[in-house]
Amino acid sequence: MTGEKFTLRQYSVSAILGLIEADEFVIPEIQRPFVWKRSQVRDLIDSLYNGYPTGYIITWKNPDVKTKEGGRANGKKVLIDGQQRVTALMAAIASKEVLDEDFNKDRIKIAFNPLAEDTSKIFAVQDASHLKDKRWIPDISIVFDSDFDAFEFSVEYCTINEGIKPNIINKAIASLRGIANRQIGVIELDAALDIDEVTEIFIRINSKGTSLSQSDFVMSKMAADVEHGGSMMRKTVDYFCHLAVKPDFYSSLVRDKEFKTSKYADKIKWLAHDYDDIYDPDYGDMLRVSFMHQFRRGKLADLVSLLSGRDFETKEYRDDIVAESYQKLDAGIVQFINQYNFTQFVMAIKGAGFVSSKQLNSQMTLDFAYTLYLMLRSDPTIPNEQIKRHVQKWFVLSTLTSRYIGSPETQMDRDMRNIEEKGFLNFKTEVEASTLSETFWTVTLPQNLETSSVNSPAFNTFLAAQINLNCNSLLMKGTKISDLITISGDVHHIFPRNYLKKNGIDNKTKYNQVANYIYLDTQVNKAIGDDPPFAYFSKVREQCRTKAITLGNISDEETLYCNLEENSIPHHIISMDITDYESFLQERRKLMAKLMQRYYLEL
Repeated sequence: MTGEKFTLRQYSVSAILGLIEADEFVIPEIQRPFVWKRSQVRDLIDSLYNGYPTGYIITWKNPDVKTKEGGRANGKKVLIDGQQRVTALMAAIASKEVLDEDFNKDRIKIAFNPLAEDTSKIFAVQDASHLKDKRWIPDISIVFDSDFDAFEFSVEYCTINEGIKPNIINKAIASLRGIANRQIGVIELDAALDIDEVTEIFIRINSKGTSLSQSDFVMSKMAADVEHGGSMMRKTVDYFCHLAVKPDFYSSLVRDKEFKTSKYADKIKWLAHDYDDIYDPDYGDMLRVSFMHQFRRGKLADLVSLLSGRDFETKEYRDDIVAESYQKLDAGIVQFINQYNFTQFVMAIKGAGFVSSKQLNSQMTLDFAYTLYLMLRSDPTIPNEQIKRHVQKWFVLSTLTSRYIGSPETQMDRDMRNIEEKGFLNFKTEVEASTLSETFWTVTLPQNLETSSVNSPAFNTFLAAQINLNCNSLLMKGTKISDLITISGDVHHIFPRNYLKKNGIDNKTKYNQVANYIYLDTQVNKAIGDDPPFAYFSKVREQCRTKAITLGNISDEETLYCNLEENSIPHHIISMDITDYESFLQERRKLMAKLMQRYYLEL
């Protein structure tokens, strides 16, 4: 039987708020937008007022670390569940400001009606009516102020509201103030627990089964650190990720005077004018890349341990490891947010043909590609002019083989160690030989194209290949695939859907095979309508003879057949009908794979 892994305690509301004020409890989310609705804050206050249970709060104690002088520094307790409830209490009772979705500071005021006969109308989110109606106390936080005089307030209240006895109001105020003494259960997890155990405990206790990510733990650690600048690093991560998605947020960010004076402020202001959405990292992506390229490890769980000062060999916790880890993480964040690094990486991905976020289906694959870019930037064996090419090829390889889909962190960790031991070029050669054999291009990849999902890695890579090779769209000379993806266009059927359904192929996965998909100009698609291939291609061949354009803009057969090749369509499509559909799919998958092989080799 193992020992207890947690301690269950009861704290009053006032005690919890006092521990936060004394900086013994750390609320990581206090620096991030408050996600609860105001009505939820009202409901929490109402539950406490009525003595209803409000759920447990879970804290995880940062381990005590050994100092250089041989002493021990006590670790703080970080809230990992119950952050929204505690923030709501701070807002409603302690009159603390919270951040809205635009990172603007705001107050949440809960009004109290001591005369309400309907128990569901005792509390309300303050609005203009509560300021006008003198029966309401518009902001309950005033009664929890240390200078509040309940008797004096009751007399004043009854002066304004004639006919009300002071003892009735005094009693209601006493009940309201009693919220401060309500008990909340706190589960304190042992500092020696590792992330996996903490996550498992959290899931079992949390009624919603919400999963904690390792990046959540890293953010919690950073929020609890002031000595090494962790809290400011965390704010940088939040602000960068917010700006990447919403550049207009910069006008709100500049109001944060503390951040504006930090070394990070000038390094991220370029995002105020960046509207590219190819790589919009969230805080998990940013932490992962910053960590991996600096520490040469792939598992974020290791970063949590390192920020706690863990020595993996002795199992001790030391403050010099804490300091070193924050220093390296800081260097990683600075490299991540660097405008040149970030924009050059995005250009590399676009240069490989991935010009739209619709083509990207794995953020982990992007994360590793950016990690690789930052690593190669500091690798003296790789010439600068070759870095983008290597990153592009690795990104395509990883996408085609779904390298970071199954167990991404395990694979990333293994790849990081192999790159460190063998050097990137040697490792890349090994991986190409083992994963991109001739069998992959001629058998495996065509099989991977046997799908109806337009989000499949194989189909998205095929589109990237067409874009990289500057291919024209079907039946249009001069209108590129890239134009249709980024400006105006959509995937359509080579064998029209209605034509297939009318002829007995009514299974959605059959008529929506990606091998039957093609990006078409809107006018070309309308001109094709529901005609079978032999019908609409006969029109094109006729216009090649007469030069009278009726469909697309191709007017000679040589251009027509070149156009078919760049769209990986067999030449005899011009005579195909319903009986040829299955053989068409098989043949086109092979041609698509062949185009992707050419594209990869030419990158």
